[in-house]
Amino acid sequence: MIDKNWIFQKDRLSEEFFNGLKNFLKLSSFHLNDENKIRCPCVSCMNLYYYDLETIERHIFVRGFYTKYVLWEFHGEDITEIHEDEENAESIVEEDNTLYDSDDEDDDDMIPALEDLANQSHRNSEFVNLGDSNGDNNARNSLPNLFAEAEKELYPGCTVFSSLTFIVNLMHIKVMCDWSNKSFDLLLDLLWKAFPKDNKIPRSYYEAKKMLRDLGLRYETIHVCKDNCALFWKENENAERCPVCDHERYKFQGTKGKKIPYKKMQYFPITPRLQRLFMSRHTSTDMRWHKEERVDTDGELRHPADAEVWKDFDRQYPNFAKETRNVRLGFATDGFNPFGDLSNAHSMWPVLLMPYNMPPWKCMKREFVMMALLIPRPSALGKDIDVFLRPLIDELKELWENGVRTFDIVDQEYFTMRAAVLWTINDFPAYGTVSGYSTQGYKACPVCEEDTSSFRVRGKTCFMGHRRYLSLNHQWRKDKEYDGTIERRSAPRILTGDEILDKVKGLWKCRPGKNDKIIKEDKQQMKDASYENKTNWRRKSILWELEYWPKLKLRHNLDVMHIEKNICESVVGTIFSIDGKSKDTEKARLDLQDLNIRKQLHMKKKGNKWLKPVACYTLSAKERQEFCTFIKSVKFPDGYAGNISRNVNMKDGKLFGLKSHDCHILLQRLLPIGLRPYLNKKVMDAIAELSLFFRKLCARTLNVKDLDELEEGIVLTLCKLESIFPPAFFDVMIHLAVHLPLEAKLGGPVQMRWMYSIERELGHLKKYVKNKARPEGCIAQ
Repeated sequence: MIDKNWIFQKDRLSEEFFNGLKNFLKLSSFHLNDENKIRCPCVSCMNLYYYDLETIERHIFVRGFYTKYVLWEFHGEDITEIHEDEENAESIVEEDNTLYDSDDEDDDDMIPALEDLANQSHRNSEFVNLGDSNGDNNARNSLPNLFAEAEKELYPGCTVFSSLTFIVNLMHIKVMCDWSNKSFDLLLDLLWKAFPKDNKIPRSYYEAKKMLRDLGLRYETIHVCKDNCALFWKENENAERCPVCDHERYKFQGTKGKKIPYKKMQYFPITPRLQRLFMSRHTSTDMRWHKEERVDTDGELRHPADAEVWKDFDRQYPNFAKETRNVRLGFATDGFNPFGDLSNAHSMWPVLLMPYNMPPWKCMKREFVMMALLIPRPSALGKDIDVFLRPLIDELKELWENGVRTFDIVDQEYFTMRAAVLWTINDFPAYGTVSGYSTQGYKACPVCEEDTSSFRVRGKTCFMGHRRYLSLNHQWRKDKEYDGTIERRSAPRILTGDEILDKVKGLWKCRPGKNDKIIKEDKQQMKDASYENKTNWRRKSILWELEYWPKLKLRHNLDVMHIEKNICESVVGTIFSIDGKSKDTEKARLDLQDLNIRKQLHMKKKGNKWLKPVACYTLSAKERQEFCTFIKSVKFPDGYAGNISRNVNMKDGKLFGLKSHDCHILLQRLLPIGLRPYLNKKVMDAIAELSLFFRKLCARTLNVKDLDELEEGIVLTLCKLESIFPPAFFDVMIHLAVHLPLEAKLGGPVQMRWMYSIERELGHLKKYVKNKARPEGCIAQ
């Protein structure tokens, strides 16, 4: 029997791991394919991809061995020899706590999970946070029932599933496949009839939830003032009228004496869910991966822990960094229409958190995304978001200042768990909502702020002037063909957190809510005090209440995914002359005339009509059709490129209905190839450089030297675009690309995938709300 204990060795630099890997590679060398390659058993590849032995050795050293792969059938091990020594094989499986997911085992995860839960409830005096709201005893008393269900046969003679396991798996399928409550009721009823008598299948979704409620995590329903002035929470919990505007709390009283509030939101406390991560033997090890398993290489960014924000935070708060199990969180929110009706302005705002302690291939998974708030609104939140965030901010302050006593199932010890939010990641409108900075107007860039380079053209604000980022003696600074001026300004200075805090401290504190009377009173008071806000900050966000918030080097991330989507739509819309998307309009040509640049593109008068000369960056009708034919002919791997080929109008030669991922593939992969036969070298060089910029920026692994080059290269690319496209092309989204490399250096490579995860979860949540299913089955748990 081959010794395999080395694959569970945490220290991959140890002699045991080195000798075990050497023997494994020696065994594999006799079973290479015709290309001298074999399957790679590292954590990421999991025997799905073929590499040479040298690459496999590097993968295993960096990523670790895939510990569920205990029978080395792909690398020449005789399986019959394994079965002759079952006791040794079982001992290997038992040493790895992550092997409970094996499909070959009759016993499922429920018994180990319940043992962890029982162990925690027995030891932890604060288990009340994790269980039933009635108290610790009720939560503990429910455990015998769960053990009984986990050991009870689904039907007499069933050896595959217990009743609890069957329902858990069925509920999981319901969540993953977006079944409605009604369809689930019909399925349960059918299964109950089809299975043998005396089966333990519930007859409805309500009964299934009732069976599983002791495993789940509860949430609070908090009533809100009709005008969003305040929450009926804590000191106002029993109030009948709003403490700010004096509006009544309830609409009316129901037939059974139940009072119906005007508005309410769901609050999902994050503390018990963070504690739950350390209660399970599966996830407790992952929560310290960033310190114990991550390979720290200079210049390589694979995880937020490799980036400057994380390291700077550790330097400023060494006591927090000393405890490996303290949690770093990412924060995101976005509004979406749950009914899919664009004519309906109704929106909902989930607030999502993600623990960054885990490895990047896990913390992006759906099961680890935590929904903290679900805010129903008929319209955008605006400044009122701070009212709804109050419970979450209070909990985050408590987790930072005092922490919570938590039991670690792996080390079998108590520790005080603390948590901190490192940054937020939102699309640009939500960026303004969360941060309090207005993302509209001449100073819309939240990085440049007062020094934003912008000017007014016909009908819109133009964000040009990227030559100021060039060296002071660069020859392009003297070229007037860009915007008709010589550029003498230097690059804008980025403000520190303390400088921004000084600005927001001086802002007028308006009362929250939509009450007309209060809004008028606040405006009158501001007028009487002769108050004038000369900054683009509109309010001091509630996030500034967190002690560490001013000290963070990166508080709000620019969303790479939506910036890339907007840039792609501008490029495609202009090149393909798509109505409503093209930036090359008649007004744009008149802008060139006003600035006295590119006279060859000025409007020409012919008789009684004004004609728009053909630009070098637009395609003819025939060329557009040929490009669409090219798009139709491209074959992609399943699930790689979405439905780009379906969003092609062959008759008009135009693209339509592009989603975020479609734009991602189109800009990075297809445009540089498909447009090359039709556009001149100057235009194609700029588009190719823009494509390469986003391709490198969205990589899973980033290099600091590469980001330095991208930071310099994107300035040159934007300057080239300024010499080609009209000023109307350069909205604020084009400008924001210049700040993305710096944020990637500060925050790491996860932002792109994080926003894709959020978009995916919003899609699932949308289906649940539309089907009138409870939201906690989606991402709250």
